[in-house]
Amino acid sequence: MFHSILVPVDGSEHAKKALSVACQLARQENAALHLLHIPEELAHETTLVWGIGAIAIEASREEREAVGKQVVDRAAEAARELGATNLETIIGQGDPARTIISEARRRGVDAIVMGSRGLSDLKGLVVGSVSHKVSHAADCTVITVR
Repeated sequence: MFHSILVPVDGSEHAKKALSVACQLARQENAALHLLHIPEELAHETTLVWGIGAIAIEASREEREAVGKQVVDRAAEAARELGATNLETIIGQGDPARTIISEARRRGVDAIVMGSRGLSDLKGLVVGSVSHKVSHAADCTVITVR
């Protein structure tokens, strides 16, 4: 059904659940998983799920990218533990929704599997969630996981 799946990961619980669903789908068809992290400036300090720790509000772009690399590496490790074998990790830049859509098009994926809420929950309530924007603008199937 799906030969190539993009999974945005940010360290949130919803992203972790989405990764689990994506791994189940990937195992069925030996699909390629593209794990994408987009370092984002958040309006609050946050603790990431994969045990990386808090990101300071004033963190530089380089610091956010270094933590982002850890996030995507931990996601890849978790995916391997869940049976995924064909993995690619990507660090993106820019607006999360636009970057997710752009990476999906660039890689010609069949599906995007993503969490319904990420680390920037409060911002999502005000300006619309990333998952909502992606589901309306993507050319491929979008599966949103709670």
